[in-house]
Amino acid sequence: MTQAKDLPAAPTFPVAALPTVLGALHDPVRLEMVRRLSNAAAPIRCAALYDAINKSTATHHFKTLREAGLIERLTIDGQTFQNLRIDAIEHALPGLLPSIVDAANRARTDTAPDAHPDEKAVD
Repeated sequence: MTQAKDLPAAPTFPVAALPTVLGALHDPVRLEMVRRLSNAAAPIRCAALYDAINKSTATHHFKTLREAGLIERLTIDGQTFQNLRIDAIEHALPGLLPSIVDAANRARTDTAPDAHPDEKAVD
């Protein structure tokens, strides 16, 4: 039996300028990844951060978020996790992350699970 190899440490980028960060968060998949990481307030295994996309697409999204300085990849006990760089983001762009995550959380609760994303749930 072979042992899982640890991934090389991914470079930690500084938090990018606001247009780059907003560009990274513009994609709904990446926004959902950041929302889940923020709500967890802890590193999360990669596969728990996405639904309905394949692993190579997820890898692309992780890379985009990493290059914007929003996340970092961690290897813990041979398993790969993503971690939201909350302190670094808050230092570089004060108030941005809580505002975006709050809006994403509200949008998620306002949308029925089986409704079109542009349709709001009716009480």
